[in-house]
Amino acid sequence: MTRIMARISVVIITYNEERQVGRCIDSVIEIADEVIVLDSFSTDSTEAICRQKGAMFHQHPFDGYIEQKNRALAMASFDYVLSLDADEALSEELKNSIASIKKYPPATGFTMNRLTNYCGKWIRHCGWYPDTKLRLVKRHLARWQGINPHDELVIADKRIMHLKGDILHYSYDSIKGHVIQANNFTDISAKELFNKGVKAPLWKLLVKPPVMFLKSYVLKAGFLDGWYGYLICRISANATFLKYAKLRQFRTAAFQDSM
Repeated sequence: MTRIMARISVVIITYNEERQVGRCIDSVIEIADEVIVLDSFSTDSTEAICRQKGAMFHQHPFDGYIEQKNRALAMASFDYVLSLDADEALSEELKNSIASIKKYPPATGFTMNRLTNYCGKWIRHCGWYPDTKLRLVKRHLARWQGINPHDELVIADKRIMHLKGDILHYSYDSIKGHVIQANNFTDISAKELFNKGVKAPLWKLLVKPPVMFLKSYVLKAGFLDGWYGYLICRISANATFLKYAKLRQFRTAAFQDSM
């Protein structure tokens, strides 16, 4: 009996990603049977780049990372879906690994490591590597979950296989960009935690940030990444502080409004 080769949909969510999305699409052309981009009404040339590279382009207002990624997942035509962010690309080794399993997928989900580039340096510690992600799945078995902005792809069937190679994550090209993103993400995180009824006692503000720094810089060997490793760990610790400080502010404001 002849077995039909599996086909793969690649889905990407975007907003003003003209600097990144072309590289992402180029990296998957060899293994993708379709590329779908779900955009949040970009104001730059993201749409033109995606269309020029042959991607199917759709738009929907952004209402959360988890919501948008589930929407993109549902747009896929084929059983297997590879989900990427616009600032990611596949290494040659990972492309070869995916090409090899297309002939006969031995699992319903596939994990892969993610290697992050920070201000031009590849970060291999700080808890940032191997940063294993489940990204290639049988569509009808998987769904994005988690607490925004920290999404996680979850699959009902646990037949999962790990693939060799890396997702190359081009994160921040400046310290300023990292600080801005950390500020934005802590806004989202604090609001999500508030909506879930999570409390923010003072001890969390005092204890969790230094614990985060020690964990990432010492236990996870962030010091081996040099100056940028130190910066990453410091900004991560500060983001932890901001998240709980903002959550505390939300709860205080809600209490005052109820008086």
